[in-house]
Amino acid sequence: MEIILKQDVNNLGSKGDIVIVKDGYARNFLIPKGLATMATVSAKKMLAEDIRQRAHKEAKIKAEAEKVAAKMNGIKLIIGAKTSSTGKIFGSVNTIQIAEALHAQGFEVERKNIRMQEEQIKEVGTYQAKVKIHKDIYVDIDFDVVSE
Repeated sequence: MEIILKQDVNNLGSKGDIVIVKDGYARNFLIPKGLATMATVSAKKMLAEDIRQRAHKEAKIKAEAEKVAAKMNGIKLIIGAKTSSTGKIFGSVNTIQIAEALHAQGFEVERKNIRMQEEQIKEVGTYQAKVKIHKDIYVDIDFDVVSE
């Protein structure tokens, strides 16, 4: 089934995208939750008009996101964690701690927009995360996990 997304949906697309999904997913989840509408001929025409009007606003937002990405590029975060004498962390470092460290640096990033290379970080060391600033602008952030 062909649908038009009303909002950004993780792992599917962003607002205004026309995507093809299975009928059940569209009828039972996306459409009832208000995340999508069926892609009829008239809905596609309305979408084309909205896209034309939104293009200028989107360019301005993307330019601001590129400025933020340029500022964020090259920063190195230090995340403290309680560790044993061998360097093993009690618990693990996750995206919440990275988002808080970025907030302390002056960057507002939601934790769902941060992807770490390793699922769980359980040792002291240097790691890397990918931060999504805009739908097609990503920044690689290096961070050190140190013992507190």
